[in-house]
Amino acid sequence: MIQRYLPHYPSQLWPWAASSMAVEIDRIFVMWCIVLMFLVVPVFVFMTYCAVKYRAGRPADRSQRESRNMTIEMSWMIAPFLISLVFFFWAGDIYLRQQNPPPNAMVITALGRQWMWKFQHPDGPSEINDLHVPAGRPVRIDIRSQDVVHSLYIPALRQQEEAVPGRTTSMWFKADTPGAYRLFCSEFCGADHALMAGTLYVLSPADYQKWLKTAGGGQSIASTGKRLFEAYGCSGCHGPSGTVRAPDLAGLYGRVVPLQDGSTVVANDAYIHDSIMQPKRQIAAGYKPIMPSFAGAMSESDVTALVAYIKSLRHGREQSP
Repeated sequence: MIQRYLPHYPSQLWPWAASSMAVEIDRIFVMWCIVLMFLVVPVFVFMTYCAVKYRAGRPADRSQRESRNMTIEMSWMIAPFLISLVFFFWAGDIYLRQQNPPPNAMVITALGRQWMWKFQHPDGPSEINDLHVPAGRPVRIDIRSQDVVHSLYIPALRQQEEAVPGRTTSMWFKADTPGAYRLFCSEFCGADHALMAGTLYVLSPADYQKWLKTAGGGQSIASTGKRLFEAYGCSGCHGPSGTVRAPDLAGLYGRVVPLQDGSTVVANDAYIHDSIMQPKRQIAAGYKPIMPSFAGAMSESDVTALVAYIKSLRHGREQSP
C-alpha cells in the first residue's frame, strides 16, 4: 500500500540518499575530505610541533643553515595538483550527467510562488508542495517562478535548482529508493519562506500507478492548455480558421525557426514561453510583429499549460493527452 512510504527523518546530520547519483556525490565528497585530511593534518601537526619546540625562551639549536630539498618541494606541489585533476574530471563527469537528462525522462512541471510549490504531472494530477514519482524511472522537472527567485532543493537527491522569473530551468533524477523525502525552497523569498516546503514521495511503479488512479486530477496539462488556447483567443490567429496571418503551431516544437533579424532559434520551451510573454523579442521571419504581450495578463501556470499544448502538436496534429 502507498501508506507504507513513511518520511525518512534520520537522526544523523547526513541526509538520506535516494538515488545512485546522490551516492556518487556522497562518495566524491567523502573522498575529497579524506584527501584534505592527509594533506592538511600533517601540515598543522608539523606547525604545532615547531611552535612548541622552537618557542621563545626554550633552548634550541638555531645555528643550522637553511637547506632545501627540491624533490620534496616539487612532490608537495605536483602530487596535490594531480589529485585535484582526478577530482576535477570526476566531478565534471557527474555534473555533465546531471545536466543531460535522458530523452525518455518523464517531464513534470514545477511552479514556485510565494509560498508554495505546484507540481503538474503529464498524466493529469497536480500537487501542492508534495511530489509523487515512480522509483527507477528518470524524471525531469521543468521549473519556473511566478513572482520572485525560489530554489527547489531536495537533500536526498543532493540537488537544487533555481526558479527564476521569466526563465525555465530544469533538474532531473532517477530515484531508486522508495520512501518519503523532504523538499524545500533554499532561496530566501519572503516572510513565509520557511513554510515553503513539502515531501517527495518515491513510489514503486505499481504504487505510482495506483496513486495516479486515486489522485484523479481531471484533465491533463495539455488538455488544460487547449482550453486556454481557446479562452485567450489564440485560435483566432493561430488556429485553422484564423483570420490573421500567423505562424502555424503544428510541428513547431523542436523546429529551427528563422527570425526577422536573419538569425535562427530552436523552438524549445523557453522560445515558446517568450513568444507568449514577450512576442516582440524574437520575431519570426515573414510575419508582422502584431501579437500583443500577455505579460501581466497570463499566469505562469497558464503559460506552462499552453506550452504543453503546443508541444502536443509537434507531429502536425494534436496528440491524445
